[in-house]
Amino acid sequence: MTKADIINKISEDTGISKKDVTVTVEAFMETIKNSMIDQNNIYLRGFGTFLVKHRAEKTARNISKNTTIVIPAHNFPTFKPSKSFVEKMKSE
Repeated sequence: MTKADIINKISEDTGISKKDVTVTVEAFMETIKNSMIDQNNIYLRGFGTFLVKHRAEKTARNISKNTTIVIPAHNFPTFKPSKSFVEKMKSE
């Protein structure tokens, strides 16, 4: 399902115009992205949690060149579904 599919579905289900739904969906996604960039987790009860995880700096090897490289520390986004969401997926 694409973003356009989501917008169409919400518009059909609620009767709200596609233009208004598009603005809302875009604002929602932008808010999530900006919050995560600012190192804030987002908790959506009954759906899941968008988490910012941290990976420490580590040393890795390039086997083909037989060299060592350092991978810098970095943050990355993850999603953890809620228990009720997981249970519903299992039952379907």
